[in-house]
Amino acid sequence: MKRRTFLQVSLGLGAAVTAQGVSAVVQAYPLASDTAGALVWQQRPLLGFGCNLSLQVAHQDKVLGQLALDTAVADIRHVEAQMSLFNPNSALSQLNRQGFLAQPHPDLLRILTLSKTISEKSQGAFDVTVQPLWTVFSKAHRAGLLPTPAAVAAARRHTGWQFVELRPQYIRFARPHMAITLNGIAQGFAADLVKAHWRAMGIEHALINTGEWASLGRPQTPGDWHLGIADPRDVQKMIRNIALRGRCVASSADSQTYFSPDLANHHIFDPRTGYSPTEIASVTVAADNCTLADALTKVMFVAGMASAMALAKAWSVDVLVVDKVGQWRATPGFDA
Repeated sequence: MKRRTFLQVSLGLGAAVTAQGVSAVVQAYPLASDTAGALVWQQRPLLGFGCNLSLQVAHQDKVLGQLALDTAVADIRHVEAQMSLFNPNSALSQLNRQGFLAQPHPDLLRILTLSKTISEKSQGAFDVTVQPLWTVFSKAHRAGLLPTPAAVAAARRHTGWQFVELRPQYIRFARPHMAITLNGIAQGFAADLVKAHWRAMGIEHALINTGEWASLGRPQTPGDWHLGIADPRDVQKMIRNIALRGRCVASSADSQTYFSPDLANHHIFDPRTGYSPTEIASVTVAADNCTLADALTKVMFVAGMASAMALAKAWSVDVLVVDKVGQWRATPGFDA
């Protein structure tokens, strides 16, 4: 079983790009000298959300660029402090232990409110309360097994996005033994937070990798930021190379974390069945904001290939879907 552990970006079009357990890997244009001679490009690698992240920023003022990078790192640490399952002291971990959290941070309320909206609009295909399902599959996996149908059914009785009460003064679970995971939306939220702060600081050209991707302006060489979408079964093989055009891109794959060698059981659950969707291997979504793109990869996983194409129009996003046998389809916005 493996989670998204690293994403190595080769800065050079056509250079080799490698990744472990990642369905969308990125080729960014090379960091050549700036033709205008005015922008100073700076980079900051860091660890966060259990994987390698990266930040690139350009500004005429080198000190302001450094401040922007520092601000972005602080934003990422803030999101982890609120939403990480891996930090036992995070606000989310406290909520899961207690079933109640007093005086929640506005950002935690904001992401949970948006999650509820997406759950309602997707008819439950996206549900942050699936953590009990993760727990039961993970426990069985450590024993070299899959959970019994009875164990899965019991875990489902502790889920349900409708049973999370959100108030400015508190968050409360209305069912016993509930738990939330924000692993399917927090990285996108972090990218949006960094992007908003950078815009407010006057940053016009940047690339943000929080595990999901967002951009501002242009890279150092002429043209747009380009991302290479990899085959989920062979990350050296690019399915499609796309221009970002100011959009955000998020990706999910069955190979990122799995509970059975055939990848039939993995970290993305259909909340309505308690099991993983059976048709899809990976989904990549491009949208105007990264939080939505991140969440919708799970909605599209549950929907299946044919329905994902229709849902992309309903949500005003673009989607590229790869099925278990390697066939893929994409909406027109993913033109090469």
